[in-house]
Amino acid sequence: MTPVHTPVLLAECLQELSPVGEPYENNAFMIDSTLGEGGHTEAFLQKYPGLKICGVDADQAIQARAKERLSAFGGRVFFYNGWFNDFYSDYPRDLPKPNIVLFDLGISIFHYELSGRGFSFRNDEPLDMRLDSSKGRSAADIVNESSERDLADLIYLYGEEKLSRRIAAAIVQARSSARIETSAALAQIIEGAVGGRYAREKIHPATRTFQALRIAVNDELGHLPRALYDAFNVLEDGGKMGVITFHSLEDRIVKNFFRNLAKQCVCPPNAPSCVCEGSACAEILTKKPLGPTEGEVKANSPSRSAKLRVVKKIMDAGEGRLLGLEA
Repeated sequence: MTPVHTPVLLAECLQELSPVGEPYENNAFMIDSTLGEGGHTEAFLQKYPGLKICGVDADQAIQARAKERLSAFGGRVFFYNGWFNDFYSDYPRDLPKPNIVLFDLGISIFHYELSGRGFSFRNDEPLDMRLDSSKGRSAADIVNESSERDLADLIYLYGEEKLSRRIAAAIVQARSSARIETSAALAQIIEGAVGGRYAREKIHPATRTFQALRIAVNDELGHLPRALYDAFNVLEDGGKMGVITFHSLEDRIVKNFFRNLAKQCVCPPNAPSCVCEGSACAEILTKKPLGPTEGEVKANSPSRSAKLRVVKKIMDAGEGRLLGLEA
């Protein structure tokens, strides 16, 4: 099997999340919360011979590719098929507490190029975008069934698209004649509505709308705060958690959660007394997020917007650390 996805910030992850020092160096356990094709997991297993990893992914098709890729590591790697939020909220009792947790919140190139689910506006595919195609509403359902106002709000909120109202109006007008079923059809509608306004932009006019639909279909931002919280509390004291983000919406959630973990107190200013832990739950190891080198961007252009943030756990976090993060 030839992988189609190149893991981003790989050197940075291997360094910042290294299982160095006793007792972890020869007996560490890691959870790759977003396994994908297994690129990060493969590199960790190769570099740290004493490490074992559980790979989590909701997509059976891409997980099958990872299983093939990682088969040479035998019992050092095993798999969980499902959403990472479900995995951490009901953490398997037969697993030890991990010393390392990694989230890579990007979408694999596999989904854009090989999944056939309409993630890319450059392909003519059924407009689905579900990572788990057996559950939930598809992108076509949202595009064809949402009100014009709801569509505009969704595209603006999740895609940060300033022309969201113009795009929503064009979609509603187009679907009045026939249901919009493919990624190519939707991309053509968007380009027709705002293409001229994007003449000086470096991205395709449909980029932000497709991002918004993907986020909405998979509830990516809705899952994230609680999943981070549950994963942190599953982590062994002294363990490290790293999160790779690709756009400002998810990075803001991660940044604020890590800041809350590192605060002495997260009680509201008007609280008569402290009812939270009163002590920091984590140490932020990356004072500023780590980004790709110029060489990585040249070799792998999707890495250009990637950011890695890492914390080291001191103790479990109370519910107050989620303050302002959950909808």
